[in-house]
Amino acid sequence: MGIGFGPSNLSLAIALEEHYGTDKENSLSAAFFEKQASLGWHRNMLLPEAKMQISFLKDLATFRNPVSRFSFISYLHSAGRLAHFVNNQDFFPTRQEFHDYLEWAEQRVSDRVQYSTEVRSIRLPEAAGGGIVDSVQLEIGDTDGGTKLVDARNVVISTGLVPKMPVGIDRSESVWHSSEFLERFRGWNHGEQKRVAVVGGGQSAAEIVRFIYDTVPDAEISVILSAYGYSIADDTPFANRIFDAAAVDDYYHGTDRSRAAFWKHHRNTNYGVADDEVIRDLFRRVYQDEVHKTPRLNFVNLSRVDRVKQIGNDTRVTVNSLMTEDSYDIDVDVLICSTGYESMEPTEILGDLEPYCVRDDEGRFRVERDYRLVTTPELQCGIYLQGGTEHTHGLASSLLSNIAVRSGEIADSIADRRQAKLAG
Repeated sequence: MGIGFGPSNLSLAIALEEHYGTDKENSLSAAFFEKQASLGWHRNMLLPEAKMQISFLKDLATFRNPVSRFSFISYLHSAGRLAHFVNNQDFFPTRQEFHDYLEWAEQRVSDRVQYSTEVRSIRLPEAAGGGIVDSVQLEIGDTDGGTKLVDARNVVISTGLVPKMPVGIDRSESVWHSSEFLERFRGWNHGEQKRVAVVGGGQSAAEIVRFIYDTVPDAEISVILSAYGYSIADDTPFANRIFDAAAVDDYYHGTDRSRAAFWKHHRNTNYGVADDEVIRDLFRRVYQDEVHKTPRLNFVNLSRVDRVKQIGNDTRVTVNSLMTEDSYDIDVDVLICSTGYESMEPTEILGDLEPYCVRDDEGRFRVERDYRLVTTPELQCGIYLQGGTEHTHGLASSLLSNIAVRSGEIADSIADRRQAKLAG
């Protein structure tokens, strides 16, 4: 059973299908439960010019199975766009096109997923009685308030990342997180409200700044950065090797020092950085504003947001300068926090199973190489994580870059363990 049905568990559904091929008699039964009404992947950041930061070949299946009928190339062929895509000579499709690809793939496995259903907890079966546990029960609720219990021998948790706000700041009508941007933007009276502040120096923050600049004429945008300016994402070939499947082995089997080195030297491949194209595009706008003497972008560098308070119709943002240690206020109509996400934390959803799951000295779940939680001997069913394994599997553990291989490894693990149990 899969909890959540974003790209990761969609890729898993595909891997399970391709693992058995036409051997339906011996195939594993699989079902997925998703609380959203339909498949959605960062819908509120599908900005017109936003492009993928990974190659189209890092799709749901290709790195696991290059001839998969679920590949991005198969999608392009199905859409009659393969030749045009090749002629476009671009390795990186737009996010909108990639989302369309995800929906295309989902339609081919949609019989396995139930939407508008939320797994509230995982329970031990009543018959367990403190002995061996080789199956569990998922408590599932729907939008009508009904609940049901579903039995499972393996559970794959993929509930996604959790939006992170600056400390002490809550979301409101005038304070947004980037994860809700387009939905909020559509309801924003930007015909009258022109003052915006965007917090964050990563790709999403830079894309939001560019989008508002281009979409809202005469908007005054304050860009609040903890750095002196945007930092470029390192997508050079050697650095990109940290997203290879082999790098997961190096990280997992490495020492504490080697794992720390991964983060120290290569965090700038993905975290708090922006693409060269977006950075240069924004700087061109800044320069043209200077030429025309119509500055619209105010860069508040080496600064952080301390407080936010509503003063009448104004949202007052108190900013602390890291350079002078002085604080001052910026009054805006909307504050947008593009401040990233927290890793998936499965403790609450594990419910009755949590005491069976082994933790390390720092209180983190121990995870086997195949993404299966390490459990006490009594719990013999498999609990797998798609996300929340950065401490064991490295930088790419929750990213699209390794999604096909990761899902394939989980599918293989479930199938191999099942076969071993049947054989012995």
